[in-house]
Amino acid sequence: MARSSHGVSRRPPRWPGRPPGRALAVALCLAGAGARAAPPPGEPGRDTVTLTFLGTTDLHGHVEAEPVTLQLDGGARVTVERGGLALLGGYLENARRAHPGRVVLLDSGDMLQGTLVSNLGEGQAMVRAMNALGYAAAAVGNHEFDFGPIGPRDLPRGGEDPRGALAARVAEARFPWLTANIVTAGPGGDAAGGPPPPAPGIRRFALLSVDGVRVGVIGGTSEDTPRTTRSQNLVGLRIDPLAPALTRAAAEARRAGATVVVAVVHEGGECARTDAPDDLSSCRGDSPIFQLARALPPGTVDALFAGHTHQGVAARVAGVPVLQAYSNAAAFSRLDLTVDRASGRVVPGGAAISPPTEVCAAVVEGSGSCDPRRARGRSLVTARYEGAPVVADAAVARAIAADLERAAALRARPVGVDLDGPLTRRHKEESALGDLAADALRAAARADVGLTNGGGLRADLPAGPLLYGALFQAFPFDNRLAVLRVPGAALRRLLEVNLGGDRGILSVSGLRVAGRCLGERLDLAITLEGGAPLDEARSYRVATSDFLAAGGDDFAALGGPPADPHGDGEAPAIRDLIADELRRRGPRLAGDGAVFDPARPRVSLPGIRPFRCGTPASRGGSPAAPAASK
Repeated sequence: MARSSHGVSRRPPRWPGRPPGRALAVALCLAGAGARAAPPPGEPGRDTVTLTFLGTTDLHGHVEAEPVTLQLDGGARVTVERGGLALLGGYLENARRAHPGRVVLLDSGDMLQGTLVSNLGEGQAMVRAMNALGYAAAAVGNHEFDFGPIGPRDLPRGGEDPRGALAARVAEARFPWLTANIVTAGPGGDAAGGPPPPAPGIRRFALLSVDGVRVGVIGGTSEDTPRTTRSQNLVGLRIDPLAPALTRAAAEARRAGATVVVAVVHEGGECARTDAPDDLSSCRGDSPIFQLARALPPGTVDALFAGHTHQGVAARVAGVPVLQAYSNAAAFSRLDLTVDRASGRVVPGGAAISPPTEVCAAVVEGSGSCDPRRARGRSLVTARYEGAPVVADAAVARAIAADLERAAALRARPVGVDLDGPLTRRHKEESALGDLAADALRAAARADVGLTNGGGLRADLPAGPLLYGALFQAFPFDNRLAVLRVPGAALRRLLEVNLGGDRGILSVSGLRVAGRCLGERLDLAITLEGGAPLDEARSYRVATSDFLAAGGDDFAALGGPPADPHGDGEAPAIRDLIADELRRRGPRLAGDGAVFDPARPRVSLPGIRPFRCGTPASRGGSPAAPAASK
């Protein structure tokens, strides 16, 4: 590809598997580098142009479609394919045919980590698929840092680059990776005089030419990244507040020639409804992405594509369109911006926000859905988009064929236990799978207490003979066992912070915890197995994951955990410990009932998390079992 001395592409890149006529005309500027914008091509009679932005987020390695079973109104059960990037490519192709040269595909981060096929190559399969789809840009998510150095170790040793795997994926990508608020601390700077990026090739913004309109795409990453990835892989980095960092990046992009600025930000929100952008009554108004939209000076960005929370958002906040499309390639967002040709600016009222579109090979007629929770009707029809049937993209399938073959044999390996019913997970409440994981950690370390986090549980274990692929899907992170000595007072404080907050619940083993509200304070009665109360003056042997032991999630409340709980790097992988625990309890298990008794929970609280003591709903003081999650 020909490049100027400024690193600006002078002709469109040719995406793999796509003829040049279908490629988006993209000019990629190095962060902060200047660019001379070419004048828009003359189009007599056209005063405006509509640009279509499609957004994904939290793909988490889900390059493959997954089968889902739907029950039709007549009682028939049918299985359809849902998600996956080849199927997403079918929707994208229809959009590109309908709007040639005006479709921009973006992602809001957390692309690489989460499935066997992606993790085996530290995200290579995902990058290959995204290259084939022709992504224009992507934000850096917190889980992009999970893999650490190149190779089997996920934490650096002996001078290894703690972000070596991330740097390798950035180098392989044919699209820019963006973050404006995570930078290398200390002296030095990039070509534009700004602080160096967290890995070579990552930028603050990219400049695109879309049908003659100069579009700046800026990126940002969640400020809680040190608590949601391996902190050891962030050594030497600084995480800045999002609002001022994005404001600066947007100004840079506009100085470089952008007249439209769109942000891809790995931070999110949540709305129960996504069909009424100006009605925010079903949304969490205090969510970080809403706070960010309000904090940006008016006119900073023309849209925010969000992520991180795995929820749906299609809203207008402080005049800014905010869009988020769940996770795992199950849906995508759409925003149509109508731009004035003369000024290059979005016209007043020119932002059309669509609800997230599900990615389905077939849908239940009338519902347009293949989500088992929402699909209702009597018949199944081929999915259509932009007036045409959706056909999976063969170029994407070819790009990842070798990766799928590599994963297939490992995925089919039996674990050695049969489940008569599923072992289910909950993120914010006690669950059978969480209790099982905490038990496995405690047993392996012969510890007093086992603790694991709700965010580490990513899928239920299904009924039937358990295969390694399903175990990996439930426990995709390559965490290892860590053992800490924790004073009883610190353990109490940790549980108070976690159970009184909104993060994934800490599943416990070796403890019973009953909460009640004393005024505005959450009071926990904590007893050990056998009934003895927790002794705050004594230290306890606590088994957990190395991620938590290093201060992940609410473990920062312990204050000063060991810098390297990995020790010599030979601690067993937690996924293997779960398999050992299942086999120990097997060879057959009854499912949830074999682990979790809802009539006698290990953790009982005065309400559904998050709750606040002192509110009318929390008064009364008697411990209660947590309600089922929505």
